[in-house]
Amino acid sequence: MSDATAPGAGLDPETIRRMPYQKPQPSEILPDLVVPNAIPEDERIWVPQAENVWFRPLCLNRSSGYWMNLLRVRKSGILSRHRHPNPVHAFVLKGSWRYLEHDWVATEGSYAFEPPGETHTLVVDEDVEEMITLFQVNGCMYYVDPWGNNVGFEDVFTKIDMCRKHYKEVGLGEDYVDRFIR
Repeated sequence: MSDATAPGAGLDPETIRRMPYQKPQPSEILPDLVVPNAIPEDERIWVPQAENVWFRPLCLNRSSGYWMNLLRVRKSGILSRHRHPNPVHAFVLKGSWRYLEHDWVATEGSYAFEPPGETHTLVVDEDVEEMITLFQVNGCMYYVDPWGNNVGFEDVFTKIDMCRKHYKEVGLGEDYVDRFIR
């Protein structure tokens, strides 16, 4: 193939820079997942997790075993003590929270990395009216007592089940959650 017949021959560099990828995507690729209005106006999208605690699914990845969600809390107090066998990423969108085991506070705009194996107790302080944090949880969360004894767990499958049940109850249909599953 000569230079004159090569793809892009005769096009200026700026045109090439702005040109989308010209080949087909892999045939088995999953569809993109774009969630408009990640902080929803429709309250029914928030799935209750505990009293005054909800989550909003963004991506429930059953093939890789992780989930991404917004956690919303509208109360102060201790939410849960848990351990992660895999890393967790968090970005605080509104309010603040902390762990009893650390001296830092995750405030609005903060990013937190939680290393595998860490056990901590999530607290929202009394001066916080509402906390919303984006979490990516890989694997599962083991709920434990102060001595590390397992008292429950959550994984992507229990999250999917919670969503199906809630969305059916509020009239969105249990298949509403399917849009977030990959």
